[in-house]
Amino acid sequence: MQQASIGIGNWAWGIGHWALGVWEVWEVWEDGEEIFPHTPYTPPSPHLPHPHAPYSGYAQYKCPMPNQIWLSQLQKHRAIAVIRTPKMEWGWEMAMAVASGGMQLIEITWNSDRAGELISQLRSELPGCTIGTGTLLNVQQLQQAIVSGAEFLFTPHVDSAMIQAAQEKHVPIIPGALTPTEIVTAWSLGASCVKVFPVQAVGGADYIKSLQGPLGEIPLIPTGGVTVENAKEFLQAGAIAVGLSGELFPKKLVSEGNWQAIATKARKLMQELG
Repeated sequence: MQQASIGIGNWAWGIGHWALGVWEVWEVWEDGEEIFPHTPYTPPSPHLPHPHAPYSGYAQYKCPMPNQIWLSQLQKHRAIAVIRTPKMEWGWEMAMAVASGGMQLIEITWNSDRAGELISQLRSELPGCTIGTGTLLNVQQLQQAIVSGAEFLFTPHVDSAMIQAAQEKHVPIIPGALTPTEIVTAWSLGASCVKVFPVQAVGGADYIKSLQGPLGEIPLIPTGGVTVENAKEFLQAGAIAVGLSGELFPKKLVSEGNWQAIATKARKLMQELG
């Protein structure tokens, strides 16, 4: 009788342990983390959205990218296409155009039309590209962007709460800064690298070069004044990569739908940097 009781107890403990494991796995999925940390993650089909995805019609992606991988991507590709658009359809065409021109780092600014939906769609349709977001102003926007599948996060300012939130989700965050004090503050808080914006207002490539002496260990990404013609100067001055927006996407070409011309500009940029 005693042996039977022990057997039943062990059986009950085993069922309870199994149930706890299932609950923990579900909780991990609810939080948007990988279920098995050592198993490569495959995004679910956009036609079968997760039941708790914030937008209907597409899936929730989660694929953390360690800072070292992000930095290696920057060193390899050297240029980020920054897309800011009032129409999601334009944003999709802009992304496809620069991707066809050879650019693989694409940022969809969070103040673009249906940015979260576009990021998710591009993650599915451009698997060879790294899709992120920018112009994030607070933690709530940052969390929404991560749920949408953003693989990197740009902000126009330094915010310790946002940096911490990104670190907790293992998504690279690149705060915007201008002065040496702001740059060091962002770096010391845990930024993967720092966006220098607007760089043209403080001397362009010469400013980046002047920062290399005291701040050479901090990876810098200048934006705001970088063009197809001068992008290489910023890299030669010490920047790890550059970001381009209006120079890649002239309003006239976008409004006309001249996506081939935009692809040509992207291709020329990559050739210049290569």
